[in-house]
Amino acid sequence: MVLVALLLIFFYLLYVVQPIFDGVSIKHKLDISVEQPNKTLALGLDDHVETAYRFTDDAQLTYFQLKGANAGQPISQFQIKLDAPAVAFTPSMAHLNQYAFITQKHQLVVASPKFELGFANNERQITPQVSYPLTPSGLSLSSNSIIEKFAFAIDSADQKGGVLYQNSQGEINFVRLDAEVNWMTDETQWIQSQTKLPVVAGQVDYLLLTADVSRAFVIQQGQLFVFNTRNPDDVSLVSKSQVVDYGTEVTAAALLGGANSILIADDSANVSQWFEVNGEKGRRFEKIRSFDTEQVHTEIYPEYFRRSFVSIAKNGELEVFYTTSQAELFTGHITQGKIDTLAIAPRADAYILQSNKTLQVFNVQNEHPEVTWSALWQEVWYEGYSEPDYVWQSTSASDDFESKFSLVPITFGTIKAAFYAMLFSVPIALSAAIYTAYFMPAKIRTLVKPTVEIMEALPTVILGFLAGLWLAPLIETHLAALLVLVILLPLCILAVAFAWHNLPKACLSKLPVGWDSIILIPVIILLAWGCLAISPWLNDVFFDGDVRLFITDDLGISFDQRNSLVVGIAMGFAVIPTIFSIAEDAVFSVPKHLSQGSLALGASQWQTLVRVVLLTASPGIFSAVMMGLGRAVGETMIVLMATGNTPIMDWSIFQGMRTLSANIAVEMPESEVGSTHYRILFLAAFVLFIFTFIFNTIAEFVRQRLRDKYSSL
Repeated sequence: MVLVALLLIFFYLLYVVQPIFDGVSIKHKLDISVEQPNKTLALGLDDHVETAYRFTDDAQLTYFQLKGANAGQPISQFQIKLDAPAVAFTPSMAHLNQYAFITQKHQLVVASPKFELGFANNERQITPQVSYPLTPSGLSLSSNSIIEKFAFAIDSADQKGGVLYQNSQGEINFVRLDAEVNWMTDETQWIQSQTKLPVVAGQVDYLLLTADVSRAFVIQQGQLFVFNTRNPDDVSLVSKSQVVDYGTEVTAAALLGGANSILIADDSANVSQWFEVNGEKGRRFEKIRSFDTEQVHTEIYPEYFRRSFVSIAKNGELEVFYTTSQAELFTGHITQGKIDTLAIAPRADAYILQSNKTLQVFNVQNEHPEVTWSALWQEVWYEGYSEPDYVWQSTSASDDFESKFSLVPITFGTIKAAFYAMLFSVPIALSAAIYTAYFMPAKIRTLVKPTVEIMEALPTVILGFLAGLWLAPLIETHLAALLVLVILLPLCILAVAFAWHNLPKACLSKLPVGWDSIILIPVIILLAWGCLAISPWLNDVFFDGDVRLFITDDLGISFDQRNSLVVGIAMGFAVIPTIFSIAEDAVFSVPKHLSQGSLALGASQWQTLVRVVLLTASPGIFSAVMMGLGRAVGETMIVLMATGNTPIMDWSIFQGMRTLSANIAVEMPESEVGSTHYRILFLAAFVLFIFTFIFNTIAEFVRQRLRDKYSSL
């Protein structure tokens, strides 16, 4: 039944983890015929994929029902009021859900589709609406000629916006929009601040503007110009890069979700991602990765919030990519003929496209695009980072944040914590076990062994609490004393042992048998007290008054108060009883006739211990060490409370770590059930399960080999 329970745990973990490795599934849902002569400019879907909308070149916004008996039928229509025929149209970044027309008279009208939720007769109803982030009548832009290309963004929450446009004379202007509320009429007035962009001249290919109006992108003849537009009175060039080879044309460009990256496709069938990194020459936009394609892509559609995007090839082929992991998630034709335009649902669970005067809606299953084996176990170059790195950072307060799910730092932290714990506990536990079982008198052993085993009953949360709130500050304050103690303690014990060995036999005969080890207790206590007492003097003489500042400033080593040293001592203290108990039983259980026979043949006690007792007990001793290692690998509360839980990869004893078990304990309560974060935490549990399984398997294998080898003694 134990084996059955383990198998059930194993397969349940696999059951929860498996969906994150599923591929993309795109299935046809609905066709909507649009025989109108007007050209479709843009499409969109609501959050629940129950309503679709369509902008046409006659400035009409039409809503279609996608659910129920009237699926495919238009349900409402709005006419966007323009003062003249429209000459340009463009959408904003996807998550803003804004669309703008510019007329021959330079009027800018921004419309935003809305969906009002209500309940009638206990049924949920959606009422399509349209809002105008500026004003219904729009704004008049100051241009000397007809505007041919433009990009815009309106941030209603911060009451600001911006327009980047080029007119027929080739001038490129940036207009900053700031809202002011008239205190008498409560009407909102938009104040314009216009600036002509420097450096760039002539016709451009693409204009892009970030949602927070802080960066403007201009693509001209294969070159990318990036401007800082935070201050409309001081628009400056940030970066200039050649984004395609000379003689190659850019065929599509779009800002990725979060507006930190720009995607560029060219007529050589290349799609690349560029974002700003901090290099030797300052911050500049660089090509980070490219995506393997076989066709020339003419349109790029980023998702609302994730780092995925859809690209459309000339032959109508659709490809889905996830940028951070550089993964190609889907390639193929989902409809016959050319795709004129496409839109992605806000939750990325549906696509709507137009092909051959028909709107087609597709359901999409693509819940975990960010998860690949390479993203989990290899270095990944994230936006804003200067180089590829292993990073675990699952949450942030920023909406444009990209989750980072590398399991390497927390797996490394697990190994690091176990290593320092075993480094502290194994020598102490094994030495104590051997001495107790082989040298200690039976009367004292009956007291010592139960006392040490009682230590195992201490709750690890208490040990973690003491380590984090008492031991960590103590070590930080008396770090110099601890260093001196580590050096002097072995020397002092050897000196006391030498003195004890050379005492007159008359003195030794007066002391009870077995008191030789008890005498060391006050010696160790006095030595520790003495080192702590001289700690301030050591700090002043050797470390200019502060060891921590000496380590960080003079040696250049980072120092965290809750570090690996604290974890090693606290977790080692928790592991010692496990190793001691099993190893002591193994040594004590060696048949007495073996040791007595060795002594009878003239071997000393030390020779008998090393060549007979330890070899015979080696299977049990090895099992004790492996049991302790398994305990250290799976420990949660001590690591959780005694470290800063920083998922970094550093072997320094003065730095903390984050382990698999502690990470699960911290983040599982806040993860959304079924989300990528939730399933990766289960994957971390699966990795921990595999770790312990491997350790136990190796332990059993080695134990059996040792037993077979020394069973003949």
